Amino acid sequence: MRKFTSVLLVILMLVALTACKPSEQPSAPSNSNEAGGALPDEIIIGGLAPLTGGVAQYGIASNNGTKLAVDEINRAGGILGKKIKYIPYDERGDATEATLAYNRLVKDGMVALIGDITTVPTIAVAQKAVEDQIPMITPTGTGAAITQAGDNIFRACFTDPYQGELMAHYAKEKLGAASVAVLYDTGDDYSKGVADAFWASAETLGMARTDKEGYQSGATDFNAQLTKIKAGNPDVVMVPGYYGDGAMILTQARELGITAKFLGSDGWDGLLNQVDASNYGVLNNAFYCTQYSLREPGAELQRVMDNYRAFYADSDPEAEYLNMFTILGYEAMHIMAAAIEKAGSVDSARIVEALKNLDYNGVSGSIAYKGGQDPAREAYIVEFVDGQEVMRGVFSF
Repeated sequence: MRKFTSVLLVILMLVALTACKPSEQPSAPSNSNEAGGALPDEIIIGGLAPLTGGVAQYGIASNNGTKLAVDEINRAGGILGKKIKYIPYDERGDATEATLAYNRLVKDGMVALIGDITTVPTIAVAQKAVEDQIPMITPTGTGAAITQAGDNIFRACFTDPYQGELMAHYAKEKLGAASVAVLYDTGDDYSKGVADAFWASAETLGMARTDKEGYQSGATDFNAQLTKIKAGNPDVVMVPGYYGDGAMILTQARELGITAKFLGSDGWDGLLNQVDASNYGVLNNAFYCTQYSLREPGAELQRVMDNYRAFYADSDPEAEYLNMFTILGYEAMHIMAAAIEKAGSVDSARIVEALKNLDYNGVSGSIAYKGGQDPAREAYIVEFVDGQEVMRGVFSF
């Protein structure tokens, strides 16, 4: 009896295997993901940003922009007919916290990642995303090493070296500078990356380099460095970094009688709010590059600005103020959504391929990856004039 039962089981297994030959399987539903079967009920996209801690202002702004983009996309029908489920986690501006939060998102089932925000946590997360082949876009991480981690890592912003080179060209070609100095944060990869690129480009362009001074992260007194810079009498002083340092440095420089023009990177967005209205004059003859133009918005950007204020009117009155981080967070989500739509799938390889060949016309201008991971995009130049930010146009080199 046991022998007969065994033979019968073998026959039944052979019949089952024959019935399940691939050529005879039922066809996949029309909304299938070619590389992985049917699409999920919702498309989970993770988010990482510092929502508390010392750089929370950047993370909150970017995350606010991303959430607005999710709302817009879902109201329009979602991606491939599926709604986005956006799950953002606070990484407190710390690489270890960012890695832990990333692991949580993997368990949550994310198919793509928007984040991180500042360079060091972004590099840490990028290394994990490369291992898992998760498509990732940092809205604002400008460090060159970020996208060098792997071919599935992208950014929505331009890079530190690009900003440094661009502002060196602007100093020579638009401001007529013959000599330059640099003051930067030695403990910040972003500040150092822009500074090094500016310094090297200044030499290539034939400008005299009078002094390159550094300061420690968290410093509030820059008089020693500025006194040395003043002795060299440069036409332009480059101060790459964030707006808090920029406001203090400009104030102390003018108090020392330094009349040189000052240049900043995109981290200066918001600098005007760091200076008392009675002291706006210290910012005159200071310029910085940014990736959008809220000062002279076109129709599409104005629409987004209006939608943003309406979206946060009740939940977060403080969110009324938009800045570059808000816009780039918004752009990053729309870029990722466009890539998934183009891929027709949530398969990682297909999304990455779609990103590399994406031409996206965003509210901050044209963004194209041209087979790479860093976007080709223009920069806007802003000048401070008596408490106003005046757009000096688009500049590229």
